[in-house]
Amino acid sequence: MTVRHIVFAVAPDLVLLDACGPLEAFWRAELTMAAAAGKSGNAAEPVAYRTTVASIDGGVLQTFPGLPVVTERLDSLDDQPIDTLIVPGVPIDEHCTLQPELVSWIRRRAPEARRVCSVCTGAFYLAAAGLLDGRRATTHWREAPHLAQRFPNVQVDADPIFIRDVGHGEGKRVVWTSAGVTAGIDLALALIEEDVGHAVAMQAARRLVVFMKRPGGQSQFSAALAAQASAGGPFEALHSWMAGHLRDDLSVERLAERAQMSPRTFARRYVDEVGRTPAKTVSALRLEAAARALAESRRPLKRIALDCGFGSEQNLRRAFVRRFGVLPLEYRERFESAVVPQRAAVSALVAAS
Repeated sequence: MTVRHIVFAVAPDLVLLDACGPLEAFWRAELTMAAAAGKSGNAAEPVAYRTTVASIDGGVLQTFPGLPVVTERLDSLDDQPIDTLIVPGVPIDEHCTLQPELVSWIRRRAPEARRVCSVCTGAFYLAAAGLLDGRRATTHWREAPHLAQRFPNVQVDADPIFIRDVGHGEGKRVVWTSAGVTAGIDLALALIEEDVGHAVAMQAARRLVVFMKRPGGQSQFSAALAAQASAGGPFEALHSWMAGHLRDDLSVERLAERAQMSPRTFARRYVDEVGRTPAKTVSALRLEAAARALAESRRPLKRIALDCGFGSEQNLRRAFVRRFGVLPLEYRERFESAVVPQRAAVSALVAAS
C-alpha cells in the first residue's frame, strides 16, 4: 500500500472546518485501513495517508472562527513529495488580498503533485496561481459570482458539491474544487474512494455519520432549502404541506385553493415571494424526494415513482435524464448512501474494523 502524503497549504484566517473536516475523513480512512491490515489505529507508521498542515511562516496560525492551529513551514516540505495538495478556504470579500507568498508556493509546487484540490474559497488561491484557467470549477455558492468576476478565465459553476476537472493536454494535473465548508468532507471521501476503494470511503462516511455521496445530484442547493428561503412568508405552511403530499394533485389550482387565493393571484404572488413558479417548486421537490429514495432505499422504481408523484416509471426516468443526465438506477449506483445494505466485500471490511 502506497502511503500518500496529503498537504494542506493554509493561509491566515483559515476557515477551520475547511481543513479539519477533510483531515477527519482521511484519519477515519486511515483507521479503517489500519484495522484491515491488523495494525493499531494509533501506530506511528501510517498505512494509507500521511497528512501535513503547513503555512508560509509555520507555527501558530489564527483561524476563522478563532481556534488557533499549529502548522509546519511550507518551505520545510521542499524536499518531500506531495501526492495531494489541498488548499482550504479563507473569508473572502471584495477587498480581500490573497497571501502572495502562498500563491507563489502553490504555483511552484502544484505541478509536482498528482492532484490539486481546493475547499470552498481555496479556489481563489488556485485561480490566482493560474491552475484553474480554462477549467470548470466551483466554490461556495455565495462567492461564486466573485470568483467568476475576479478570474474570468475560470468556468465557474456554483451548483455542484465538488468538481473533478481532468484538464487537457500533456502534463495536465487533475484539479478538484469543492463547495463551501462541509463540502470538504464530500471531497475527501471522493478522494479516498479514488485511492483505496468504495468500501474504505463508505466506512469513513459511516464513522463520520455523513452521506458517502449526497443525494440530490451533488447540488449545493436542495429544493427544500430553496423553499425554506421564504420561511416566515405566506407560503411557509404550504411548502411543508407540499413536501408531505407529493403524490397528490399539486396543480396551481389545487395549491391556490390550499392557499385560499384565486389561481391567478396565487401564481403571481408565489413568483414574487419565492422567485420561481409553483410548478418548478413541485418538480424540484418531487425530484429531490425520488433522488433521496433511490440513495437511501432499495424500493422499486414503480413504488418511488408513485410515492413521489411521477405517476409512472417512464416519467421518473425522463425527469432524471433531463436533470441529472443518468437513469434512476444509474443514479442509485452512484449515490447510494450508508444506510443501503452494502456488498459482501463492504460488509466484511466493516465487520473487520
